[in-house]
Amino acid sequence: MTDIDEATKIKMEIAELKKKTKILEAKPAKKVAKKAGAKPAKKVAKKAEAKPAKVVKPKKLTKKELAEAKRIAERTVEDELEEQLTESEIENFQIEKVDMERLTNKICDILAERESDGMLQSELWKKLKLSGRDGSRLSLKLERMGTITREKLLENDRWTYKLILKKTPISTQSIENSPCLVCTVEQKCSLDGEISPKTCQLIEDWVIAEFKKPLKAK
Repeated sequence: MTDIDEATKIKMEIAELKKKTKILEAKPAKKVAKKAGAKPAKKVAKKAEAKPAKVVKPKKLTKKELAEAKRIAERTVEDELEEQLTESEIENFQIEKVDMERLTNKICDILAERESDGMLQSELWKKLKLSGRDGSRLSLKLERMGTITREKLLENDRWTYKLILKKTPISTQSIENSPCLVCTVEQKCSLDGEISPKTCQLIEDWVIAEFKKPLKAK
């Protein structure tokens, strides 16, 4: 074997050794890469599963906040009107083309029949053919006058008022046609005198006429 052949053989052996060395170096690197890639993924997955969802607790209201929430929930048309109107506007409330004294007396008559049980205001306004707004203002006015009391209650999941008669208002309507007011001999009239209300024909005629009025209305 010549020197050239021997040199060629050595080169081939060196090349083979390098090839084997590369293969051996490459294998462990791949395994480490696989392990390194797999482990973090598992850890992340476990952590994601382990964390519980955050529960947001409702804020606890103070007594003042609870009272305000209750007040708002129980508000009625009257409550809103009381805030919007002055005392003067409530007390001087008038319904156009309506005799307020006659209307008030009618309300008192209706409520008097119910006595202490009272009547739902919505039922009363319907009976009198009044709008809810006019009725609400009128109930506020009658309360200011001391004629009725308003009792708040929950009816059909809605807050409203029940009206109860407190006192019957004084009215001159019942005596406005009395003959006594224009009597020319009033000064001579007495219970035991010659001219007496016991024997007065004018008074008798007036009483009979007034008694018949409600019958005609029915």
